[in-house]
Amino acid sequence: MPKLFSQEWVDEYIKAINSNEEYEKSAKDWEGDFLFVIEPDEELEEPKYVYIDLYHGKARKGFVVSDPSEVNPEFEFRGKFSSWKKLLDGEIDPIKGLITRKFVLKGNMAKVMKYTKAAKLLVECTKQVETEM
Repeated sequence: MPKLFSQEWVDEYIKAINSNEEYEKSAKDWEGDFLFVIEPDEELEEPKYVYIDLYHGKARKGFVVSDPSEVNPEFEFRGKFSSWKKLLDGEIDPIKGLITRKFVLKGNMAKVMKYTKAAKLLVECTKQVETEM
C-alpha cells in the first residue's frame, strides 16, 4: 500500500485518472498542469510537493518534486496536510475547500471554475488508490 504523496502513490493516482472515463469526458478540453503543495502541520513535519500534468482528460505525467522551483506549473493548489486528508476522505470538496480557505489556488481561477466537475472527479480518483496515511 503506497504512502500518501509518495512516488508510488502518484503512479497509482495517474493510473486511476487515466482509467476514469467520466473524468476524461469532463476534462476533454482541459490543458493545464498543477503543483500540489502539502504544507506541514501537527501531522506532517516537512512540506511535500506533487506535480501532475493534465491534458485533455488524461494525466500525461506526475511525480514527487523535491524543490518546487524545479517546475513551473500553470496552477498551484496548496493546503495543510490535515486539509488534504479531509479532501481525500471526502469531508470537503476542492471548490468548497477554496471558498473556505482550507486551500489556496494560484493560477486562473475562472479557468478552474469552468471545470469544477473535473476537479471533483480528480479527488474521486484518489479513492481508487489504497493509501497509507
